[in-house]
Amino acid sequence: MAKYMKLMVAIAFMIVSSLYIVYDDATTPSDLEAFSTTSLLEYTASSGNAMSYNDQVTLLARAIHAEAEAEPYIGKVAVGAVLLNRVKNSQFPNTLSGVIYQSSALESVSNGRMNSNAGQQSRKAAQAALNGWDPTYGSLYFWNPYKKVNKWVWTREITVQYGQHVFAR
Repeated sequence: MAKYMKLMVAIAFMIVSSLYIVYDDATTPSDLEAFSTTSLLEYTASSGNAMSYNDQVTLLARAIHAEAEAEPYIGKVAVGAVLLNRVKNSQFPNTLSGVIYQSSALESVSNGRMNSNAGQQSRKAAQAALNGWDPTYGSLYFWNPYKKVNKWVWTREITVQYGQHVFAR
């Protein structure tokens, strides 16, 4: 019953706030199985994040654009989902901005790409991730296996790959 009520509150919040699940033509039924009922409401309530929805979309979209500009739509959503999964995980900062700007966490922050404006597809991907779609199955890490990365990251359990990024727990 509590789970049902939580879902109803999340749906009501999404309707009142005009939030919708966003997907594109490349989305498959198996992709939708990865959709979680976790909503922006839960991220905001659990993290004490005082950012407006629009500010969260903008910040997340800029991070997605900087990290996954050339990736397919599902890969963009996946990058956003990983960042949101980190917000919910006690090993990471408990705000979206804290996760994104965590020291040495994202190459795009270090190299300044984070300051670029996000494209429309990155914005839609940010909305989809904020609305709960997690095509990474709870992953906390992503990286391009074709680039030099810390060897430690290869000890993580890889859950899926989209485009040039692998996602892992």
